[in-house]
Amino acid sequence: MPRPSSADTAIGLVPVVRAEVEDFLYAEAALLDEWRLDEWLALFTPDATYDVPSTDEPEGEPGSTLFLISDDAARLRSRVEQLSGKTTWSESPRSRTRRIIGNVRLREVSGDAVSVTSNFAVYRMRSDRVATYVGRYEHGLVRAGDTFRIRRRRAILDLESLRDVGKISFIL
Repeated sequence: MPRPSSADTAIGLVPVVRAEVEDFLYAEAALLDEWRLDEWLALFTPDATYDVPSTDEPEGEPGSTLFLISDDAARLRSRVEQLSGKTTWSESPRSRTRRIIGNVRLREVSGDAVSVTSNFAVYRMRSDRVATYVGRYEHGLVRAGDTFRIRRRRAILDLESLRDVGKISFIL
C-alpha cells in the first residue's frame, strides 16, 4: 500500500496504518467482552449495518438469503437496549465472553474508508458451558479524526451449525 506524500498530509489526508486498525478492533472486542454495549454502539456510523449470515450461506446477501442477524443502525440500537436491560431472559444473567482477534488485513483503502478482514474466536461462558464461535469479521471502517467508526460489520461463522454452541443471544 503506498504511503501518502507530504502533500497528502499537508491537505489533511491521514494515512491508515494496520496497527491503528488492529488497535481499534482490539478495543472494540474489549468493549464487547466487558459488556460496555453503549460505548460499543457509539463506534458505529448512523448508516451502519451489522450482519451475521447463516452458516449454510456464509457469502449470502441479506436481500436474497436468510441471515441470523441483519441489523441496520436502528435495529442495532434496539438490540443493545434489549441486551442492556433486564428483559432479555436468554442473557440474564449475561454471558461472559472472551474474544481473540487475529490475522488483521487491510483489503482496501479509499480516501477515509478502509475495508478490513480479521479472524476471530469468541469463547462464551454460560451455565457451566464454554462454547466457541470461530469465523471471520469483515469491517467497513471510516476515519473519524484520529480513530475510526464502523460503517459495516459482518461476522461470518465457520461453524457448520449452531447445534453444539447454542443460539446467538449476544453480540458476536
